[in-house]
Amino acid sequence: MAKVMAVNAGSSSLKFKLYEMPAEQVICSGIADRIGHDDGIFEIRFNGNKIRKIVPMPNHAVGVQMLLEALISEKIINNLDEIEGIGHRIVMGGKFYSHSVLFDKEAENKIEDLCDLAPLHNKAHLVGYRAFKAVLPNVRSVAVFDTAYHQTMEPVDYIYPVPYEYYEQYDIRRYGAHGTSHQYLAQEGAKFLKGIEHPRIISCHLGSGASITAIRDYKCVATSMGLTPLGGIMMGTRCGDIDPSVMKFACEKTGKSVDEMYQIFNKQSGLLGISGISNDTRDILKASDTGDKRAILANDLFVRRVADFIGQYYVRLGGADLIIFSAGIGENVGFYREKICDAIGEALGIKIDRVLNGPLRGVEAVISTPDSKVKVVVIPTDEEVMIARDTYSILGLK
Repeated sequence: MAKVMAVNAGSSSLKFKLYEMPAEQVICSGIADRIGHDDGIFEIRFNGNKIRKIVPMPNHAVGVQMLLEALISEKIINNLDEIEGIGHRIVMGGKFYSHSVLFDKEAENKIEDLCDLAPLHNKAHLVGYRAFKAVLPNVRSVAVFDTAYHQTMEPVDYIYPVPYEYYEQYDIRRYGAHGTSHQYLAQEGAKFLKGIEHPRIISCHLGSGASITAIRDYKCVATSMGLTPLGGIMMGTRCGDIDPSVMKFACEKTGKSVDEMYQIFNKQSGLLGISGISNDTRDILKASDTGDKRAILANDLFVRRVADFIGQYYVRLGGADLIIFSAGIGENVGFYREKICDAIGEALGIKIDRVLNGPLRGVEAVISTPDSKVKVVVIPTDEEVMIARDTYSILGLK
């Protein structure tokens, strides 16, 4: 048995789970949040207990130190030598990585070179990696890439119709994201596809960040996010796919720079931009229940964008055997699952059990009826366990 830490570092947060492998037993989990603030939050959960502290947290290194100190002081482990591997989520691996790799100096340099393609993510991941490396220099790490699962796409699915030399010289193409989640969902979805020789899956990772992937024979065929996580469907604060000329036109009309507008498309658009209320679907649903027209429009637009991609991927796959809903919205909000299935139901012959679906939150279940032409399921995603699995395997732990 080996203890493996799965880490997901963001620009102002650091999420973690410590596993006993290969049993995949969660020993503890938690987050260091609001990094860079005087009122940082450190939270750790273990053995049914939860400890939460509000403390100054100037950088990721402080969050890492608090985690390691808590592991010892709370007797979660006896000493830090018990941690035999650390797996780090990395959003962008570009065209270079089709699978997870040992996080050595070469990988570190390549990930840094790819920061231009994921400036909000890769830099933060490197900060997290280096913070752990400084405190646990002898523990080997593994880089687990969000983009790796999507490397099975064919050129026709990832090439953009811009001058081809942009792809050759600058690697401008579709990369996708959430690949670790989509891979997990495909593997878990297999249990619902017994006897199907060449399964076709449409996986819907619907959270504040959201993407949809078309999967055949458990490999990615196409995915909605593009060069960066800004592309694809409408999200919590991201606009998703739009006419490229909107950028130029909006900059001219507002007087804002391209960089400023890019930030607006990333952080002030999507559900937040349309509703004017929040990027949180709970807030938007409350407002729509009172008749707020912009909240209703935000819901309708989100449903339409998801439905359109599902329809597109249904055609791309030549049909579908399974549609999976997952992540924060997909796992927990029956309203959106029902509305999306209603939008595609007539065309695809989909029927769902509304009584079962409505209150369903965070548990695996089949929500389609027996006479539905496509099986529809909810599967809670688990990106951390995928990180732990790859770390355990690549490091050859026992």
